[in-house]
Amino acid sequence: MAWTILVAEDEGLAAMAIEDELLREGYEVVLAPDGQAALEAAELHPPDLLLTDLRMPRLDGSALIRALRAGRPDLPVVVMTGYAPSGGAASFGRDGEAPVSLFPKPLDMDAVLAELRKLLPGR
Repeated sequence: MAWTILVAEDEGLAAMAIEDELLREGYEVVLAPDGQAALEAAELHPPDLLLTDLRMPRLDGSALIRALRAGRPDLPVVVMTGYAPSGGAASFGRDGEAPVSLFPKPLDMDAVLAELRKLLPGR
């Protein structure tokens, strides 16, 4: 069974490019155009990993991470952003939660894929 990655990205072309790369690697992909849509999609298709932008309409990435991790503190999260928070990836995590990986935009997709392989073993 393939790992399911929920991609929350409001830039359509970027989302499609990321989806293409992930599908090529054998992942199942659920795309969401904003945080609220991602939250709704996660209820229908529980993801194995969240790959999210931070700045999105309706519900931003930080709120999305908090909402999903309220029920799944072990959910691996990869954040992609052009606006990294001053606290870096540590600003998203709480004690007892899975780590958060942070990647600047434009994405180095090879580095992101390498991180996904670490977070989702067996790929």
